[in-house]
Amino acid sequence: MTTTGNKTMKSIRMLVALPVVAALSACISFGDDPPESLFDLTPQVMRPAGSGSSGLIEQAIGVSEVDAPKKLAVQRVPVQIDAANVAYLEDALWVERPTRLFTTLLAETLRARTDRLVVDTGNAQVLPDTKLTGTLREMGYDVATSSVIVRFDAMLTTGENVVRTRRFESRISGVAPQAAAVGPALNQAANEVAIGVADWAGGA
Repeated sequence: MTTTGNKTMKSIRMLVALPVVAALSACISFGDDPPESLFDLTPQVMRPAGSGSSGLIEQAIGVSEVDAPKKLAVQRVPVQIDAANVAYLEDALWVERPTRLFTTLLAETLRARTDRLVVDTGNAQVLPDTKLTGTLREMGYDVATSSVIVRFDAMLTTGENVVRTRRFESRISGVAPQAAAVGPALNQAANEVAIGVADWAGGA
């Protein structure tokens, strides 16, 4: 292990006293070593090439980039050690900020599972009356339960100034704290949440 890696592991042992962390210390890091894996979110359902949609802007759904706490405002994958300590998964990095990845996944899933016109409000000239956004509360690994968690608080607003909210969550247990296992599990959990949101918002 490099000098930087040794310092990183010592920092974790000093900050966290849980016995389980000693076994996981080779898999998590506070350091900035270059990652071996780049994580992405790939839609499980999507429209085929050549397909399209059209309709009145009043009947469309605008999807805005979601918010997130600071631990998800970076491209590192958070590891929740306990209620008060967060590290980041070693050798893993999102290809871009996770809020943008999840927003893109939401929009694509909406297009595939509904007949609504879906508009990315970040690039739209005209904004639909119905808008979907929310807060991505969790998208990472939990040490205590050996699971990945994706938790999203969705908010849907309509032209009648009606606001609807709903929490969606997917948890996949039995996941090893390694990039090769965490990446696919996060993609599966994010898709499960996106499908739930699409079915809920698509009928609004």
